[in-house]
Amino acid sequence: MALTGNSEPEITVNLFAWNEVETTARTLDEIRDVLVSMNVDFEIVFIDDGSTDGTSEAADDYAKKEPRVRVIHHGENKGVGPVYRTGFENARGRFVTFFPADGQFPADIIAKFHPLMHDKDIVFGYIPHRKGSLLGPILSRLERLLYRMFFGPIPRFQGILMFRRKLLDGMDLKSEGRGWAVLMEFIMRATRAKVRMVSVPTTMRARTAGVSKVNNFANIKANLQQVIKLRGLM
Repeated sequence: MALTGNSEPEITVNLFAWNEVETTARTLDEIRDVLVSMNVDFEIVFIDDGSTDGTSEAADDYAKKEPRVRVIHHGENKGVGPVYRTGFENARGRFVTFFPADGQFPADIIAKFHPLMHDKDIVFGYIPHRKGSLLGPILSRLERLLYRMFFGPIPRFQGILMFRRKLLDGMDLKSEGRGWAVLMEFIMRATRAKVRMVSVPTTMRARTAGVSKVNNFANIKANLQQVIKLRGLM
C-alpha cells in the first residue's frame, strides 16, 4: 500500500463521514482533545465520502484552524470499502485507527487501545452489550458466520480497531466495491500471518443526529457479493 508524506506521527485517526454535518465538529473536538491529553504526535485524516449536507465544508473549516487535521474528499459517495482504502493509503502514523464521525464510539477508546499496542500488532474492539435495533447485530452475526465458513476463525471484532501501519507493507488487498470486505480481508490476512492480537470490550453510544448508513441490507448484499469473490482470491 502506498503512503503519502515522510513524517510519522504516533497515531493516525481516520475519521470518516457521509452526511454527518451535525456531529462532525463535535466528534473532531472530542478525538483531538483525547489525543492532546495523551501527549503524543498525531494526525486526524477526515475522509468525506461524497457528503452533500455541509459535512465537507465543516471539515474544511475545521482543518483551517487545526493543522493536525487533513481532509480528503471523495467526489461522490463510494461506500465504506473505498473509505478504508483511502485511510490505508494515506495514514502516516505508527499506529492507525478508524472512527465514524457520527460520534457513537467514545474517543477515549484511543487512549485505551494505545498502551496495548506495546506488545500487540492489532487491538480489536467489540461491543458486549449492544443496545438498540436488533437488525444490526443480527446482520453482523450472519455475515461473520459466512466469513468463518469460508475462511476459518476470525478475531472477535465490532466497531473500532487499532493496528501497526507496517502490517500494510507488502499486503496486496484485492477486495473492491462499496462494502467493508477490504477491511475483513486485511483482518484475515493478518490473522493468517499470526500477528499478535487481542480483542477487548468497548462501548457504543446512541446517535444524537442522523441515521445509520452501515448496517442495512444494501451493504450486507454488497459484502456478500465481495466475500464470494474474495474466496477465490485467497
